[in-house]
Amino acid sequence: MQTIQPEPVIENTGGLPEKKVETFIEQLLSAGNGPFSSVFGQADSYNLQIVYTRIDRDKDNKPHFSEHFYQPGHAGYFYPASTVKMPVAILALQKLNELNIPGLDANSTMITETGYSGQTPVYNDPATPDGKPCIASYIKKIFLVSDNDAFNRLYEFLGPEYINQELQKRGYTEAEIIHRLEASLTDDQNRHTNPIRFLDANGKLLYEQAARFNTKSYSKRNDKLGRAYIRNGVLYNEPMDFSQKNRISLMSLHSILKSIIFPDAVPAKQRFKLGPGDYEFLRKYMSATPSSVGFPPYDSVTYFDTYCKFLLFGASPNEKIPPYLKVYNKVGDAYGHLLDIAYFNDTQNKLEFMISAVIYCNKDGILNDDKYDYQELGYPFMKYLGQQIYYYELKRAGF
Repeated sequence: MQTIQPEPVIENTGGLPEKKVETFIEQLLSAGNGPFSSVFGQADSYNLQIVYTRIDRDKDNKPHFSEHFYQPGHAGYFYPASTVKMPVAILALQKLNELNIPGLDANSTMITETGYSGQTPVYNDPATPDGKPCIASYIKKIFLVSDNDAFNRLYEFLGPEYINQELQKRGYTEAEIIHRLEASLTDDQNRHTNPIRFLDANGKLLYEQAARFNTKSYSKRNDKLGRAYIRNGVLYNEPMDFSQKNRISLMSLHSILKSIIFPDAVPAKQRFKLGPGDYEFLRKYMSATPSSVGFPPYDSVTYFDTYCKFLLFGASPNEKIPPYLKVYNKVGDAYGHLLDIAYFNDTQNKLEFMISAVIYCNKDGILNDDKYDYQELGYPFMKYLGQQIYYYELKRAGF
């Protein structure tokens, strides 16, 4: 049996590691000619990036972290898909705290109006018991079923200028979240955000936010993917330009999740302005499953419990999450990219760890053709990656 030696401990500073040859993760996944060992031979083609955080607690129960990287930030641009919803959900709670308006909280009614072309209003939300839209409901839907409209409403509340300013202040300097999701809008339309009103339970106005326009310049980028793409039914035989699409690194997403699970373990400048209740709320819905929330009653065929759990479970309706295992995470899938940013806590075996990963599943190299290799490659790879690290952690724990 091949022996895998861990790399030296690297304390996480929140930044990108220097580019160097990494062996631990590669050995772990390709040991014994594993089913995905060939992926490492073409890692750049798959845009494969992995961050694994080992967690050990001392006698005082204080966690200590050591990091293992597989080319995060060095394999090239990837489309972050729905993982951008995580920092936006966090920032929505932060902004409420900064407004500090008596009576205004995440459960206050949030009415979204229109003020520019391409915008749509929201006056009710069937996912809440009283039918009234609110930030709390949007955040729940983001983590439970990765709802795109919920993200768009928080994007409109925050505005891209605030989102990017706050992320960059915390050291996530490459981050640019600059458009709504699943909405075919221009750059100009995405710079305009809707007028919004917050009301109390009696319909009294608590806060009114006028329509806004972001005048800030974005960085000049040359992010391209694929060998061809389809637009409006026409095939273009050239890479697709992602320079005006959302961008954030895997390491930044990993660090943002860590700041929510272990706020005291990250530098003070990386922490968000959240209260104890905010952390509790985020952790609750990051780890919840659609069937566990009661209301709204999600269709279990479409929204099965591992629907948004790629690592370890492969988003399979036949997989069940053991009652002693909590998975706090945010996934994403779009344009052939599959991502999962996750923290695992196994209370039965007393082990915990973090994994973040992205893999590009687009064998034909054509974007927008709806022929991505999620089922054949992406989900099985994510499941295998999670399993191999979980088995390694069990061995470390003496099982």
